[in-house]
Amino acid sequence: MADNTIFLGKAGKREELFLPMANRHGLVTGATGTGKTVTLQIMAEGFCQAGVPVFAADVKGDLSGISQEGTPQDFLIERAKKVGFDDYGFAATPTIFWDLFGEQGHPIRTTISEMGPLLLSRLMGLTDAQEGALNIAFKIADEEGLALLDLKDLRALLSDLAARGKELRTDYGNLNAMTIGSIQRRLVVIEEQGGDKFFGEPALDIKDLMRTTRDGRGYMNILAADKLMSSPQLYATFLLWLLSELFEELPEVGDPDKPKLVFFFDEAHLLFTDAPAGLLQKIEQTVKLIRSKGVGVYFVTQNPLDVPESVLAQMGNRVQHALRAYTPREQKAVKTAADTFRPNPKFKTDKAITELGKGEALVSVLDLKGVPTMVERTLIRPPESRLGPITPQEREKLIKSSPVYGQYDEAEDRESAYEKLIRRANERAAAQEKAAAEKQAAREARAPPRQRESATDRFIKNVAGSVGRQLGSMVVRSLVRGILGGFTRR
Repeated sequence: MADNTIFLGKAGKREELFLPMANRHGLVTGATGTGKTVTLQIMAEGFCQAGVPVFAADVKGDLSGISQEGTPQDFLIERAKKVGFDDYGFAATPTIFWDLFGEQGHPIRTTISEMGPLLLSRLMGLTDAQEGALNIAFKIADEEGLALLDLKDLRALLSDLAARGKELRTDYGNLNAMTIGSIQRRLVVIEEQGGDKFFGEPALDIKDLMRTTRDGRGYMNILAADKLMSSPQLYATFLLWLLSELFEELPEVGDPDKPKLVFFFDEAHLLFTDAPAGLLQKIEQTVKLIRSKGVGVYFVTQNPLDVPESVLAQMGNRVQHALRAYTPREQKAVKTAADTFRPNPKFKTDKAITELGKGEALVSVLDLKGVPTMVERTLIRPPESRLGPITPQEREKLIKSSPVYGQYDEAEDRESAYEKLIRRANERAAAQEKAAAEKQAAREARAPPRQRESATDRFIKNVAGSVGRQLGSMVVRSLVRGILGGFTRR
């Protein structure tokens, strides 16, 4: 690798990605089994060696091998010779493992407030009416100083708003109890998907994703996503939140000599599937503007049609592995991919896409003037780290030796909206009980005084009652005998 390039492979010449242009984003596409993960791995190796931290989701577990030194194998050495990789060797990349569920890496958390109503609505699949109610809830929480940290905070807030619906109607409009109930049900679903582990404290400090080693290499941050993929909305929303946080927190740097961070978004189609227009606009805006923060975003997906055209236009560096063209949609994908490249008169791009072998790709990058290079059919270089996943023991060792070990592993639960609302409800109930007691006391005070009954009075009353009952019984018997006697005489 030269000082300002990452070696990708060889066509008729060396194909290299220019670091000053790496924050102009990129796209890696291709059918399953064509080598996308290896391409991602060698690009990540190159960035980290150049001192650029990388964040990537590991969907299948294969990417974890980047943390270990590679093993010499004949086909790797042969590939290195073919592409002119003269200084090919084997080395591990410094790696930090992360996991939303805290099982295969350090937990990643954020608070409900930091996620915000827009992304939460996306995560829960809310309707417009439900999203409106959620926006009101966030506004009231802000006005009343209620910290929304985890799911129980939001659940308590929604319950409180449902109880105060009439009181709030004038200022905020109708907060329908059924609408709030629907949001509560969606929260249960998110909790069952593991969202309760994602929301809370300590929240992730973005700076911990931008660490470098003492010798100047960037850390490879790997998100364990094999389990997370069973909750695709949580996966997509989390990565979009992370991208938004980077955009909000990082300062403007213009066009640096190399990126501050490179972000690989694997299975990128999950970000755009069923996304409402407002969210798509936010994604497009973030991708477009985050470049000036020194962050490069690289989407990795099977089909270029998975990425909206407005976002696709922002992808300056492209690596296209083989696509199959059996169906009309696949044929359209091939044509779309071919049309995005600067043509090479030596071959037909659309035909080449369907003929690429494993480990081959069409490569076009931005040169130092920002102009796309002519597309080249390229043999991708072999990685220096291990191909394939690591063992659980190797993962555990790396987690315990991580620079952030112990920083995020234990959850915290400080006072927030839940505790304040419980205390408010108890105070309200105590006040109501006190008001009821005072009202009863006032009612009794207005009633006429009753004379206190003495022991003698109670004795006379009891004796009189007993005598009365006996006399009454004698009178009834006398009447019955008289009536019966009359019938007998007749």
